Formats: sequence, C-alpha cells, structure tokens
Amino acid sequence: VRGSLLRTRVKWANSRRKRHLTNPKKGPIHYRSPARMLWRVVRGMLPHKTARGQAALARLATFEGIPAPYDKKKRVVVPEALKVLRLQPGRKFTVLKTLANEVGWKHKDLIERLENKRKLEAQAFYEKKKAAAAQKRAATAAVDLSAVTPVLEANGY
Repeated sequence: VRGSLLRTRVKWANSRRKRHLTNPKKGPIHYRSPARMLWRVVRGMLPHKTARGQAALARLATFEGIPAPYDKKKRVVVPEALKVLRLQPGRKFTVLKTLANEVGWKHKDLIERLENKRKLEAQAFYEKKKAAAAQKRAATAAVDLSAVTPVLEANGY
C-alpha cells in the first residue's frame, strides 16, 4: 500500500467508521485479514454486481502465506504491480501484514511460523535439485560419444 503505516492506519480507521446506521452487520464489512483486505480492493476494481464480475471474483483466491497446493508451483507476478516499478525510490509504503496486525488480525505469528517451515523445506528441495543437476552435468561431461557421433551426424542429428 502506498504511504506510511501511520497514514494507512488513519485511512483504515476513517473507513472503519463508515457503517450501516441501524444494523452495522449489514453495512460495510471491515476485514482484518490481509487476504480479505486484498480481496476487497480487487472487488472494487471489478464490476462485481454483474454476472461477469461475479464470475471473475469467484475465480480469485487470496491467501495469507503460500498454502499447500501452491507452495510447489512456480511463482508469478504482475509486473505492473511491482513496488519497484510503481513507487519512486525512497517513498514510504505499508505491508498489508503489518497493517492487518495493527488493526486486529490475530494470526501473524502463526503465518510466519508456517512460512518459515515452508521456506526451510523449499531450501532443502532446492539444494537436492542443485546437487542432482551438478551430478547430471558431470555424468554428461564424462561420457565418450566419439563412437556414436559419426552415425548421428550421418543421419542428420
């Protein structure tokens, strides 16, 4: 989020004041979870009252951290949304996790613990993968192909 934590917290508090007058349960819901905060921001960018917008919103899934089915998949980013491209150097910014923690989200420690565990497992997998690749490179370099190369070249390979 663009702007300092203090500025963002004041903006969030101002929006939190807005509610349904006679029954606040019906009014705007002020989510504490970073995933729901992001979901709500994206909802504001979609025509969510049309069938097309509702279908798009149904396809959107937001999570805290990287849960099980996605921790083994390649990460992708939206280049237009990268902080390094959107903000000038030296500008203040707020991490949603910090804002959510300050406004009442209770699961920051749990998510950090699970993320640290996931990162350790990912690091171990990467080291194993790197060792296997080095072993394969060494085996490929050690193979003598002098007997096979003329036959392959004769057949156009």
